[in-house]
Amino acid sequence: MAISSRNNKKRYISTHFRVALIYVAISSLVLLFLNIYTSRSSQDLFYKNKEATMIERCHFAASEIKAIGVINRGTVEKAVKNMGSLRVERLIITDSDGIVIYDSLEEGSEVGKSIHLQEVVQALQKNDVFTSTFENGTIRSQAATPIMSYGTLLGCVYMTEYDAEQGALITSLQNNILTITVCLEIAIILFSLLISRTFSARIDNLIASMHIIREGDYSKPVKIEGHDEISVLGEEFNELRSRLEAMDATRRQFVSNASHELKTPLASIKLLSDSILQNDMEPETVREFVEDIGNEADRLNRMSQKLLSLSKADAKLLEPSEVIQISDTAQKVVRMLTPLAQIRNIRIALHVLNFCPILCNDDDLYQILFNLVENGIKYNRENGDLTITLNRIRNTAILKIKDEGMGIPEESLPHIFDRFYRVDKARSRSTGGSGLGLSIVRDLVEKHQGKITVESTIGVGSVFTLYFPVFDTEKSS
Repeated sequence: MAISSRNNKKRYISTHFRVALIYVAISSLVLLFLNIYTSRSSQDLFYKNKEATMIERCHFAASEIKAIGVINRGTVEKAVKNMGSLRVERLIITDSDGIVIYDSLEEGSEVGKSIHLQEVVQALQKNDVFTSTFENGTIRSQAATPIMSYGTLLGCVYMTEYDAEQGALITSLQNNILTITVCLEIAIILFSLLISRTFSARIDNLIASMHIIREGDYSKPVKIEGHDEISVLGEEFNELRSRLEAMDATRRQFVSNASHELKTPLASIKLLSDSILQNDMEPETVREFVEDIGNEADRLNRMSQKLLSLSKADAKLLEPSEVIQISDTAQKVVRMLTPLAQIRNIRIALHVLNFCPILCNDDDLYQILFNLVENGIKYNRENGDLTITLNRIRNTAILKIKDEGMGIPEESLPHIFDRFYRVDKARSRSTGGSGLGLSIVRDLVEKHQGKITVESTIGVGSVFTLYFPVFDTEKSS
């Protein structure tokens, strides 16, 4: 059992670890996506700003060159000087054939040469062009625009720029985003571990209580704080623990009472048989002893049958039910117990005011009525009356069994359906009572969706009332 418990705990901890791992993995993916998205978005924002600035400078240069009228090396150089500082790394002016007229570089100048840069080619096709790359913390931008005069292509302007300042700004922003992402991920991991540990501790507390209860100790309720599903589970568990504790106490009491009740007739049988064997007795005395042994054996048999009935009721064994008339079963019970009633001059009266079909097992209904009518005879007064009345109110069958016995004390009424409970123990033993009959009656009545109540007055008698739902075959069909 210990190995099984450890294995269960390993699987349980592994489950929480997997849940925490999945949570961390999902949060990591989300943060990674946000990191990449934010970095790209900020970088694109810088690029768009750079594009607008570079294209504007190209347009300015193109308009200044277009204004000089005649485009050659001298006029272009003069126009460039008049423009002032464009704050670019390199400026190239070409004619309509892509021949470089002006190049701001002194070393490696392309003046007089045909240039085939991609931006220049696209600009000579009358397009504004911008490209940009971010490498080693620096933004390298290229822009080119055509020089147009009344719809005629005169050439193009090409500029390049290396912006380390904005590159450093982008790098700093991306580093800050990465730092925030890492800090958030660490916080999520710590939070996940905390939540997992807290959740696991509450579940472990519940499992530990289960192990204690499994060992038979019901005295320690589980304590789970909070207002979530786990706390509700703890409350339900405590309710189950209370019921198990009550059931265990009932079982122990039942076993103790049953052992005591069975021991009494067995002791009597043992004593009587030893007396017969150890003493020389007259045949008539032996006959009386043997008759007493038979009576005790009958008592044991009755008690065994009642214990078997209780066991079936506790096991909730479902037996086939059928539609039966209460009056038919009541008449059979009256016929069976009339000889017992005549011995004590008890008059039995059965009044059937309405026919009441119910859905029940015939043997169960017979046992219910037999126990109640038999008690009404045994605990009635000499020359008393026992009245059985069957009536119906709407969809409920009501059966009343009224005797004129000594009555039941008020303090005993809440306990008369408890197992082995006897109001008058001395009288119960003399009448063969074991304290199981009414308990069996209640269990059988409730098994068939019925209810039983009792009213009693000392010196007047008792009234047991049964309620069953009526089962009308005409309506059900």
